[in-house]
Amino acid sequence: MSGGDLGDGIRVYPAAGDAADATLILAHGAGAGQLHPFIVGYARALAERGVDVVTFDFPYMQQRRRAPDSAAALEARYRAVIDRVRADLGGAARALFVGGKSMGGRIATQLAAADRDLPLAGLVLLGYPLHPPGRPDTLRDAHLPNLGRPSLFVQGSRDTFGTPDELRVVLARVTPAPTLHVVEGGDHSFKIGSSRSAVVRQPEVDAEIEQTIAEWVKHHAR
Repeated sequence: MSGGDLGDGIRVYPAAGDAADATLILAHGAGAGQLHPFIVGYARALAERGVDVVTFDFPYMQQRRRAPDSAAALEARYRAVIDRVRADLGGAARALFVGGKSMGGRIATQLAAADRDLPLAGLVLLGYPLHPPGRPDTLRDAHLPNLGRPSLFVQGSRDTFGTPDELRVVLARVTPAPTLHVVEGGDHSFKIGSSRSAVVRQPEVDAEIEQTIAEWVKHHAR
């Protein structure tokens, strides 16, 4: 399925089949933009499972700079995409979900926590960066108790940015209670390893994650 275009580099992957009449904005991580195979793969897979998916690039990625923008600039770009999507996509007006991979998901949580009136049906976080690798005391969690919406955290059991056990301690303070889907053996991008057997199993692992996200979105859209 090929993506459409809302302008300003905002791509749309329209839902197919049993459509949920819901839209998920999926933001990229710090090191790669919306055309990275991870983002494109999940966008296509979720669209095939009935969810409209929107992707975009943050300003530094549009301008081909390596260092991410300031938090304020990242949040401003994400908010502008939300406004554009709500105005142009019918499913978003009914049930809009936000989230993303790593940094993109973190920015979505910051927006949601800062504005409880923002009409969001929920958040989908893929590999939430709870802390920088090797720095478990530098937590990015202070705002999470203020999310105030349903949330789905998908976390690899080997994620160096925060293991599921580390994340559970934080999520215990969040209401409504988030859903945590653990990818056993998965790293920050849900890769379960480089052995021959792991490579063979990877598509099955990815499909399970994609189905989990689609079912969760459809449930909360209703």
